Amino acid sequence: MKLKLRIWRQAGPKAKGAMVDYDIDNVSPDMSFLEMLDMLNEQLTDANQEPIAFDHDCREGICGMCGVVINGIAHGGSATTTCQLHMRSFADGATIEIEPWRAGAFPIIKDLAVDRTALDRIVQSGGYISSNTGSAPDAHATPAPKRESDKAFDNATCIGCGACVAACPNSSAMLFTSAKITHLAMLPQGQPERYRRVKSMVAQHDEEGFGNCTNIGECAAVCPKGIPLESISQLNRDLIKSLFKGDGK
Repeated sequence: MKLKLRIWRQAGPKAKGAMVDYDIDNVSPDMSFLEMLDMLNEQLTDANQEPIAFDHDCREGICGMCGVVINGIAHGGSATTTCQLHMRSFADGATIEIEPWRAGAFPIIKDLAVDRTALDRIVQSGGYISSNTGSAPDAHATPAPKRESDKAFDNATCIGCGACVAACPNSSAMLFTSAKITHLAMLPQGQPERYRRVKSMVAQHDEEGFGNCTNIGECAAVCPKGIPLESISQLNRDLIKSLFKGDGK
């Protein structure tokens, strides 16, 4: 395959960025999208040019590091992560535009790499349970209704890639935050901090500069793990209850 790539280049957080055109040939349809970028970087390095910086780690679709906007859609609209997107999804001779996540809470570090530690701080603000050291029972020792346990599992699959933020016109991280909150809220082990958790995590979400949710649904449409939009409804229900029940259950 022969492709024309238009890639966002930005030397640093305060530098002015621009789209730069590159031509690449002999791309195998079986390559992943990141392997194609590796191939381009090898060509740039051989030509004594600065390679393109982009986030990546496991390349197995489970770590959430690899997100970029491809042709205007987070992860390329493939219902999977960028690292699991293969070049056979594109036509020979196609032009592909590649940009970083665009959100005020995700400042650009360089080129396609962005700082997503805002998501980490949301988790740190309440995404945990308390348990006495040495006396914690096995997770399966406390019965949990199947409906609630299934919902907890579905939300636990969130990998924190930030595609929901990149796709949202408001740059909201409510789908991510609701997944972390709903995961624990549905389990018996998550009950002691349930209402303190939702207040703290939503407050941290707002402090980080993410926008409000207006139920557009683009977040769920691009989520590679299929986090349901109804998780945000669960967050809202717990947040309202927290105003009347205090910090505990």
